[in-house]
Amino acid sequence: MTAEGLVDPCTSWRAFAWEPASWLEGGRPIALSEDCRPACGEAVTTAVSDEELMRLYRGGDHEAFRKLYDRYRAPLMRFIRRLALDRADVEEIAQETWMAVISRRERYVPHARFVAYLFSIARRRGMDRWRRRGRHPESEEALALEQVPAPAQSQPESLVGEEALAGAIAVALDALPLLQREAFLLRAETDLTIEEIAEVTGTTRETAKSRLRYGLRRLRAALEPWT
Repeated sequence: MTAEGLVDPCTSWRAFAWEPASWLEGGRPIALSEDCRPACGEAVTTAVSDEELMRLYRGGDHEAFRKLYDRYRAPLMRFIRRLALDRADVEEIAQETWMAVISRRERYVPHARFVAYLFSIARRRGMDRWRRRGRHPESEEALALEQVPAPAQSQPESLVGEEALAGAIAVALDALPLLQREAFLLRAETDLTIEEIAEVTGTTRETAKSRLRYGLRRLRAALEPWT
């Protein structure tokens, strides 16, 4: 299973999709790739914290930045890829995000965790592109909330397998309204709490939690044939 297949060898994504209560309240996040060490919540007592790495980088330690980059390159790229309106934007948003971290390193103060800081930059860059093209995610979400998704029709037995499931998950994610998709991805790709997701997306805790709940409802309906 590839990283894009969204299958986690540490924790089953489907277990959370069908029993989301603890996950919504701050249980373990869902890793979306085989490199699941950060997202699986494993205790690595020897690891230097993100905030300490930024402090070292601010002091001129460029190896500290390399460690941060290696730590978040893959999950950040997956997050951007799933939210970008145009594939041509993906690399640009990723580059702009890391360049912002570099250019602002002298001013960085850890009021929030670095992972929230990083993903909020990427989120703003992506949303700017959506709005410049006349798309308004808030309005689209309001329309989507009025629609209750019907369960997907069963697939032929010959198609039911890891590759078919991976494809179904990818399609289901892409079909989510943007704001529900970003809330889900922020929770799945990182260990952000609902409060942190609300901060990154500029909304309230209840709104962030609601987006997660509606997103999971749609994913459950789309993936019902695989239960």
